[in-house]
Amino acid sequence: MAEKKKTTLGITGMTCAACANRIEKNLNKINDVDATVNVTTEKATVAYNPESTTIDDLTHSIEKTGYGVLTEKAELDVIGMTCAACSNKIEKVLNRDAGVEHANVNLTTENATIAYNPEMTSIDDLIKKIQKIGYDAKPKQAATEKSSQKEQELKHKRTKLIISAILAAPLLLTMFVHLFGMQIPHIFMNPWFQFALATPVQFIIGWQFYVGAYKNLRNGSANMDVLVALGTSAAYFYSLYEMIKWLNLTNYTPHLYFETSAVLITLILFGKYLETRAKTQTTNALSELLNLQAKEARVLRNREELMIPLNEVVQGDHLIIKPGEKIPVDGKVIKGTTSIDESMLTGESIPIEKVQNDNVIGSTMNKNGSITVEATKVGKDTALASIIKVVEEAQGSKAPIQRLADIISGYFVPIVVGIALLTFIVWITLVQTGQFEPALVAAIAVLVIACPCALGLATPTSIMVGTGKAAENGILFKGGEHIERTHQVNTVVLDKTGTITNGKPVVTDFDGDDKVLQLLASAEKGSEHPLAESIVNYAKKNHIPFLEVAHFEAIPGHGIKATIDGKSLCVGNRKFMIEENIAINSAETQLSRFEQDGKTAMMIAIDSELKGTIAVADTVKASTSEAIQQLHDLDIEVVMLTGDNERTAQAIAKQVGIDTVIAEVLPEEKASKIVELQDQGKTVAMVGDGVNDAPALVQADIGIAIGSGTEVAIEAADVTILGGDLLLIPKAMKASKSTIRNIRQNLFWAFGYNVAGIPIAALGLLAPWVAGAAMALSSVSVVTNALRLKRMKL
Repeated sequence: MAEKKKTTLGITGMTCAACANRIEKNLNKINDVDATVNVTTEKATVAYNPESTTIDDLTHSIEKTGYGVLTEKAELDVIGMTCAACSNKIEKVLNRDAGVEHANVNLTTENATIAYNPEMTSIDDLIKKIQKIGYDAKPKQAATEKSSQKEQELKHKRTKLIISAILAAPLLLTMFVHLFGMQIPHIFMNPWFQFALATPVQFIIGWQFYVGAYKNLRNGSANMDVLVALGTSAAYFYSLYEMIKWLNLTNYTPHLYFETSAVLITLILFGKYLETRAKTQTTNALSELLNLQAKEARVLRNREELMIPLNEVVQGDHLIIKPGEKIPVDGKVIKGTTSIDESMLTGESIPIEKVQNDNVIGSTMNKNGSITVEATKVGKDTALASIIKVVEEAQGSKAPIQRLADIISGYFVPIVVGIALLTFIVWITLVQTGQFEPALVAAIAVLVIACPCALGLATPTSIMVGTGKAAENGILFKGGEHIERTHQVNTVVLDKTGTITNGKPVVTDFDGDDKVLQLLASAEKGSEHPLAESIVNYAKKNHIPFLEVAHFEAIPGHGIKATIDGKSLCVGNRKFMIEENIAINSAETQLSRFEQDGKTAMMIAIDSELKGTIAVADTVKASTSEAIQQLHDLDIEVVMLTGDNERTAQAIAKQVGIDTVIAEVLPEEKASKIVELQDQGKTVAMVGDGVNDAPALVQADIGIAIGSGTEVAIEAADVTILGGDLLLIPKAMKASKSTIRNIRQNLFWAFGYNVAGIPIAALGLLAPWVAGAAMALSSVSVVTNALRLKRMKL
């Protein structure tokens, strides 16, 4: 039996000794596990057999018991990766660490996202593991710092490329001599001249490939650097061998391939330069979000106005925002009135009126009034910071579609080296027996045409651009797996209140004179019922003055009674009026019409005589009908899930064109209704407010939270729609479909390129420099194709 390992797990959610006992009991049920749980330290000490039990098994047992395991999340910038084999190697090494729950390394963003147990490992330990296998890492920098670093990296690559191109250009001319018999100065064909030009390219400009190859081979893996180093070294050292023979043998004509090694390195550097430049364009969406932030804030301190950097603003500061200025942080208006353009967050182009006690969102634009705002959320707590965080995490995540490419990339380089060796043997023994040069040329072509980079870049570049473009349109995908899953949805379930409707009842119909409205509104002003608020607002809109109420009584489920200005007022439903012996026959037709339209109807009686009717309804959002039609155009079934009665729900459904209605459902039953739809073989997206509908959002294949500003329920769903515009739901579906189609195109090209290119090179039909050019441009083509998503129409 293997020796048991010991680990300590931090546990969240324990409140008493009974909690600790339950966790301990369930852990000890696992074979070969000895566990003790301490409620005071909130830790579990576990001895387990690593051959039969993993940390994941222990974590799953604790979570199944109803508690959580404390993990921390780290994001690292990884330095030195050149292809998918690099990112796969780092990912495997990190995931082997017993303290790491999950690690994801993204080649495109050059980031590692790691969930780990702080009791078992640390950031420093993880960085050392990465350094040990030949790469480097450091805690993630701010996007602005990283952008500056990328610019420096691009400048450095451009400089190396220019020097390499200048040295390789004369050698390129010698190729034309071999291919076309072109006449060039004799010095160009001199071995010493070619040697002098090729050597600095090989060992100074191209030294990075040797370093990368050595580090990978030392750790038992291989990447693109190995292929480049092998291919160019074979051409260079064979040429050196031929040069030595030329020096020692009279009248010997050397067969030199210095131009092959130098031109190959130049072309690969050219491809890497183009790839890096293209990859920087994939992060534009994030840069644009960062640029939305204000740089400074006008703060009132000690009765003085001070302009300070944004990062110095603290919660509770009073900020003065003048017309035309950005609101620096999230806050609350404490003085003044204005209108604010919130289109950057909600997509709503019409400015929103703001008065005292209204909330404002950082980075939105103050249009036409000076206001004083109290800072309530600053730094990483602001709405924009939350959005940026979601976009960053989505761009750094992996979609399941990438798994096949990752598996292939892990074995790619050793297989290519084996094919190159086999090509050499076949050529020298069977094709042109004893002829070393054609065998070498064919083997070099195989080495340099193979490209693991294209495979590694195919998915993450599309995910980056796709999620970025979606974010620009107010759609936040939480990760690559969600953008992939969304395109499979064939049923969208919509919550009614706050999703299909505005979530705020308003008066839609009133039959009565101003005096009736005055008495009604005066009575309702003392009520806390949501319908009362809509009646009071309706009276204010019609400039009706309020009267003093002498007596007020609310009868739950029926209505209200009040005495105002010497008159007795009753407001309520049929049952209430009948109990009060008030004749309502004259209003029956009108009441039935209101109810058929899904409205809440109330009757108004003054001194026991019916004087009017009023109808209140939660109105349908302006975009709802069009959004549902667009979903139908995408062959997606739309279902309404609501707690309202059947008649009201059917009336709303008929108005907006919904296919199926599931009414009179309690909040706790919504998740089971989603399960019923899934049991019918449907892939379901649930759209709700992200709070009341949380169980259903989690149960659905894709949970879509509708939110506005600081209300965005980012943690509750897989996708968040900013601003509450339902037209963004079909746009999210289109973004998902376009992104997955783009990924498939990239993978087809990356697989197809290698499947076709390697046999062609092995047959001797490609010169090494042509193979090198094709390899260099294959990655560029994948990134360029992904960039097309920036132009997708949603």
